[in-house]
Amino acid sequence: MDYIFTLKYRLPDHEHDLDALAERLGSGGCDDALVGIGQAGRLALEFMREASNANAALLSALADVKAIVPDAVLVEASPDFVGLTDVAQVLGLSRQNLHKLMSKYRHSFPVPVHEGSATIWHLDDVLAWLHAKGTYQLERSLVELAQVTRQINLARETRQAPPLPADIVAMLN
Repeated sequence: MDYIFTLKYRLPDHEHDLDALAERLGSGGCDDALVGIGQAGRLALEFMREASNANAALLSALADVKAIVPDAVLVEASPDFVGLTDVAQVLGLSRQNLHKLMSKYRHSFPVPVHEGSATIWHLDDVLAWLHAKGTYQLERSLVELAQVTRQINLARETRQAPPLPADIVAMLN
């Protein structure tokens, strides 16, 4: 099965020759990725990787990038963080249609990761909610990708976070 996902990295300061980096990525196992180097110090790789499952696709891509650019720091794996427009696009709906659905079921619609001028959800939560509604056909590869990219992003964040006091952990459960 083919899995389409994006890995975004912060590049180390010594990576100045971006054309050479793109060549190394292409010859080092990332020839199935479109390389984006438009933002200074950043690298985005949009993969279309064939694998038996999403976990295998992402793990192999992460390992390939790590072997080629060992000092690069993963910033985000996607699809994970999404707005309504992103979800509507994935499902082939209009943003307005999805907004109506969200408003109609506001008490059961997933809680966002961030609310503000832009509201952001984990795609995994929204897809699980839609699956539970039973009215939308969801591609298995997309559901798998949303789950695995969320796990990767949460693991990255958890690794960087200081431990929470036990009383706070108790309040979150």
